[in-house]
Amino acid sequence: MNLNKSYKILITLGPSSLNKNFLQFIKKFPVSYLRINMSHINVYNLQKTINFIRKYNKKTPICIDTEGAQIRTKFKKRKFIKRKAIFKLYDEKGNFNLYPNDVFKKLKVNDLLSIGFDNLNAEIIKKRKNVFFLKTLSSGYLESNKGVHLINRKIKLHYLTEKDLSAIKIGKKNKIKNYALSFTNSYKDVINFKKILKDENKIYKIETLNAIRDLKNIIKFGENFLIDRGDLSKETDIEKVPYYQRLIIKKVKKFKKKEIYIATNLLESMLTKNYPTRAEANDIYNCLEMGASGLVLAAETAIGKYPKESVIFLMKMIKEFSKEMHE
Repeated sequence: MNLNKSYKILITLGPSSLNKNFLQFIKKFPVSYLRINMSHINVYNLQKTINFIRKYNKKTPICIDTEGAQIRTKFKKRKFIKRKAIFKLYDEKGNFNLYPNDVFKKLKVNDLLSIGFDNLNAEIIKKRKNVFFLKTLSSGYLESNKGVHLINRKIKLHYLTEKDLSAIKIGKKNKIKNYALSFTNSYKDVINFKKILKDENKIYKIETLNAIRDLKNIIKFGENFLIDRGDLSKETDIEKVPYYQRLIIKKVKKFKKKEIYIATNLLESMLTKNYPTRAEANDIYNCLEMGASGLVLAAETAIGKYPKESVIFLMKMIKEFSKEMHE
């Protein structure tokens, strides 16, 4: 183990952190990237967001994280849906739709949908013209811009959305050098992403079972990788995620110059509390001990109540781990 290693920190920006106070605060720390998640920002606001970040923090590099091959909800108002309730999914017009728009045509009766991270699961029970009728298998909240996973089968999605392509164009115009590919499914996605971004630094996110199946080739052709434990846990049983995390890190660390980052739930409790749990402290330590090159704060800094405290605690953990490794 390299005792003099410096760990990369990726900070996700959002409503809690896209402000002058936080952007100036973060300059005091060795943060590697300020992450803009395109799944949660309108592309028409991207230029404005970049300008705002650079106005108050020119020091920390920006990383644009693509939407990638994911289905997301479009819903007007957050609503709790009880188990066995019937609700409608519309093609275009209507209260509940899916994005990208062509996904609707690929769905079938009997498809099983897992919606968001609130355990809302539903089955398509019938279709009438441009409307699907869904029946909930487990209760949960239906809200906008949440990821949707097709449980029973896979459908083909393009590895980049039109929104991603527009964001990359804006990024290049602003000389942004760091990009992440969400939902990398195969080495072909890696190769295609490289064609678009030849000279930029690229991070390939491992968050699907397809990526696990093609892991050897993805690692062979890529340089930097990120394990998104949240979306991976929607593709497989959650108890298997620790095994996959160790498997991915082990395979990446065989290559000296390749890096692997870990995201999701590192400090989940700090969304609402100003101090983490012991389990979260242990999780961070374990990630570093396994050989992670860096760690990602996502919801903690994007929408959490304590973004500054989350950064400070993560830095404390890294410092503590590094100190103990020297002893």
